[in-house]
Amino acid sequence: MTTPFGSYELTRFPADPRDRLRAWDAADEYLLRHLESGTGGRGPVDLAGAGQITVLGDRWGALTTALAAYRPTQITDSALTRAATEANLARAGATEGAVTLLTTQDAPPQRIDVLLVRVPKSLALLEDQLQRLAPHVHAGTVVVGTGMVKEIHTSTLNLFERILGPTRTSLAEKKARLIFCTPDPAVIAAAAAAVAASAGAPGGGGWPLTYTLDRDAGSGAGLTAVNHAGIFCADRLDVGTRFFLQSIPTNTDGARVVDLGCGNGIVGTAVAVADPDAELVFADESYQAVASARATYGANVRHGRRDRAEFHVGDGLSMLPAGSVDLVLCNPPFHSHQATTDATALRMFAQSRRALRPGGELWVVANRHLGYHTHLRRLFGNSEVAASEPRFVVLRAVKREKRPRPM
Repeated sequence: MTTPFGSYELTRFPADPRDRLRAWDAADEYLLRHLESGTGGRGPVDLAGAGQITVLGDRWGALTTALAAYRPTQITDSALTRAATEANLARAGATEGAVTLLTTQDAPPQRIDVLLVRVPKSLALLEDQLQRLAPHVHAGTVVVGTGMVKEIHTSTLNLFERILGPTRTSLAEKKARLIFCTPDPAVIAAAAAAVAASAGAPGGGGWPLTYTLDRDAGSGAGLTAVNHAGIFCADRLDVGTRFFLQSIPTNTDGARVVDLGCGNGIVGTAVAVADPDAELVFADESYQAVASARATYGANVRHGRRDRAEFHVGDGLSMLPAGSVDLVLCNPPFHSHQATTDATALRMFAQSRRALRPGGELWVVANRHLGYHTHLRRLFGNSEVAASEPRFVVLRAVKREKRPRPM
């Protein structure tokens, strides 16, 4: 990536030379050009004398890496983004400790003088984070957002306008656009008061949201789901998970069970409630997701059993020893930001096979058209349909014992 601040070799995480998806796009480039020259609207930003710079939603660390000399703070919901940022900073020769890396669950900087926002896919996550950051900006804070044209909607601009202050957009360049927002203390105060009054109400803007699963939710019926902003289908049970809950094995006989890509953790929690002797591992790359899973598990499992669960934010099951689990339950994503890809799912399948003991099982729910049965057969040597309906299929693969080679 070539920018006014230098040229950088950037990769996603995990780095894969076969991956054709770049670690930056035209929206990142547009924002960086604007900061240096004022391209796209208002004049350039004096970053050297700007004070505290916060970068929210940086996809793979492109913005943070380019601005490392100005000692920014990055806030991200993704452990993979954090790992990519660390690798890209090291490759660029950034001074150790020049960048502060925070998660969406961490307390933000006390004062923010420049706020750069890469618009996320989730409007709810944007709303939540703007609400969290609003008390830390001031009338002189420079707020600039960026995204591809297809990512910036009227609802996006309305959030900036309602939470921070007057907002306008730039002309489009290479299908990217900038957002300029002028913080207004009166708007910020009114928005904060509205959130306080509606905390926890669906659609009210207060997070986390909580709801009870209905009786058609299979093994999840009657359980409480707790959802932080940015979780897929945060205000209701999505149809894929509903079908999965009607199919998963819950009589696990004290097994070590992983809820991989756990989201709000309702699948793993259903197993824990059905089998109090089971040991649960909740894993996701999203800090918001793992916080939700922890809250969901705590809301449904007796206090005395809560030490039987682990919660991991990171690269799938990479943190688990090989052959250490009995059952993996997985509802894999098939998008990486706006790109449709099966790379994440295939990595999850490979990690599951490594983590499973011989005889252990991987259960997957997915849209039927994705054809995951082919990948599972190639990886495990077997795959069977455990349940199906017109849109979704639940697949089961077993890790076979290794046969000794003939002498």
